[in-house]
Amino acid sequence: MKIRATLAILLLSALASCGGNDKPAPIGAAVAPNFQDAKPVNFNSPTPARYRVHGIDAARFQTSINWSSARRNGVNFAFLKATEGGDLLDPMFQDHWRGAGQAGVARGAYHFYYFCTSPEVQAKWFIKNVPRSKGMLPPVLDMEWNPFSPTCAHRRPDASVVQDEMRRWLKIVEAHYGQRTIIYTTPRFYEENKLASFKGYEYWLRTTAKTPREAFPGQSWRFWQYSATGLIDGIKGEVDLNAFSGTPADWSAWLATRTLK
Repeated sequence: MKIRATLAILLLSALASCGGNDKPAPIGAAVAPNFQDAKPVNFNSPTPARYRVHGIDAARFQTSINWSSARRNGVNFAFLKATEGGDLLDPMFQDHWRGAGQAGVARGAYHFYYFCTSPEVQAKWFIKNVPRSKGMLPPVLDMEWNPFSPTCAHRRPDASVVQDEMRRWLKIVEAHYGQRTIIYTTPRFYEENKLASFKGYEYWLRTTAKTPREAFPGQSWRFWQYSATGLIDGIKGEVDLNAFSGTPADWSAWLATRTLK
C-alpha cells in the first residue's frame, strides 16, 4: 500500500469559506493545497510546504480530471502538455485545456523540444495547436534530453547550438502570444547546456529530491516541480505537483502582468 502523506500547508483564512462551495474560486484567488504524495520526500529547507500557491502539470497520462474538484482542492494553476517536436499533439491537451478553463484554473501550455526538427517548425506547430486565449499563462518551452525518442534520443548538440535553437523558437512564439516564455528544465540539462548564462527568462525547475537552491545553485525560479507522485481528489492516478515561488499576493500580482490580455 502506498504511503499517503498530507502536504501540511496553512489554509488561507480569507478563503476558508470556499471549501464547501461548488462554485470554483476565480482565477487569481489562491486556494491552499489539499494534496497528498504517494512517495513523500523530506526536503531540506525551504520545503514545498513553505509556499502557499500550488498547482499541477498534466499530459496524456492524466486521463481523467475533475477540474472543479481539483480546483477546490488547491490546484491554482496547470501547465498542460500541448506539443512535441514538429508533429505530435498530446491527445489530452484539448480536453485538459477546456476543463481547466471552465473550472477557473489558471492554465498554460508547454512544448517538449526535439533536436531533430528545426525550431521554426516546432514553434509553428505549437502555435497551430495552442489557442491564443485571454487569461492564459505564458507559454512554456520544455528543455530536457529525450532518451525515449527512436529518432532523437542520441542527438545532443553542443550548448551553443542548444541555446541558439532555443532563442529561435522563443522569438517566434513570443511574437505570437505577446508574452515572454517560461523555460522548464532539469538539473542535468541545465548544467550541460550552461543555462545559468541564459538570462532574461523565468524558470520552472524540476527537482524532486533536492530543493532548487541545492539542485540549481544561484538560479532564481518562478515554479518548482517537486513531485511526480501527487495524489489529488478529482484526479485519477498520480500527477506532478508544483509550487509558485511567492505569496498569494505575489501570485495575484504576477498573474496581472504575465497572463494574456
